[in-house]
Amino acid sequence: MNNMPDIPRFHGNSNWQAIAAELMEPGHMGCPGCGASLSMRHALKVLGPKTIVVMPACCWAIIAGGQPTTALDVPLLHTPFAVAAAVAGGVRQALAAQGENETTVLTWAGDGGTFDIGLQGISGAAERQEDIIYVCYDNEAYMNTGIQQSSATPPGAWTTTTPTGKDFRYAKKDILAIIKAHNPAYLASATIAYPDDFYAKFEKAKTARGFRFLHVLAACPSGWKIASQDALKVTRMAVDSGVFPLVEMAADGNLVQTVKPAKRIPVADYLKAQGRFSKITAEEIEIWQENVDKVWMTPEKINQKNG
Repeated sequence: MNNMPDIPRFHGNSNWQAIAAELMEPGHMGCPGCGASLSMRHALKVLGPKTIVVMPACCWAIIAGGQPTTALDVPLLHTPFAVAAAVAGGVRQALAAQGENETTVLTWAGDGGTFDIGLQGISGAAERQEDIIYVCYDNEAYMNTGIQQSSATPPGAWTTTTPTGKDFRYAKKDILAIIKAHNPAYLASATIAYPDDFYAKFEKAKTARGFRFLHVLAACPSGWKIASQDALKVTRMAVDSGVFPLVEMAADGNLVQTVKPAKRIPVADYLKAQGRFSKITAEEIEIWQENVDKVWMTPEKINQKNG
């Protein structure tokens, strides 16, 4: 375990605090520019050393390093693809049986293990209000096994199983709507490309009790066909274009926007920044823009946060 002191670090008027210690070591197996790796590093800076990570098959199962090594300075439990949420609930129950209620149990899974293979376990854990944090780091395909389409893959995107682009008949699954239907204790979307918002939401998730879910957009340079150094830039474009709005569930159950871009950019700018959309047509770009605009103009789907 890392022996560096757990020192709070505050930033401006934000409501979060992060430790100075690094709970993710250098030498991990992530690709340069990997959004999932950067997200884990900063998530642990908020959650702290009293964290147990439960992880199904995903990119991060490789990033952490091969047995018996790990890049994480917190306990890590690998699970089969479909059962991470169920295992995390069991870990939380086992800790409670020992009278240990301070440790955070964190499920960290990709979109394949969340939107697809693990959805039944997530639904069960949410319905039971298991006292865990579930994070889906969403890179929008099965990246670890060779960039195959998942139900998080957006229309028009190249993958090895959609070489001409994902069929526009199949939209990206609305995972926030699915989890929202379970009345979770906390629900939000985030990205490390907007770090203040990211830190604040992980702090809220840490202090809440019950089932908590964070949908984190994490760029994959190889899968998105972008340069490694552009990963955060392109992720910010997802937010600034309205493709990935940053929201959280308010007390009344509505999703409230937490970051309002100074100026929304055209969806086309976001799509054209990535090689995976190289085959998309002008007509399809218009469909993208129309669909994003519908979300932004529908009050019950996304509200503006005051202040």
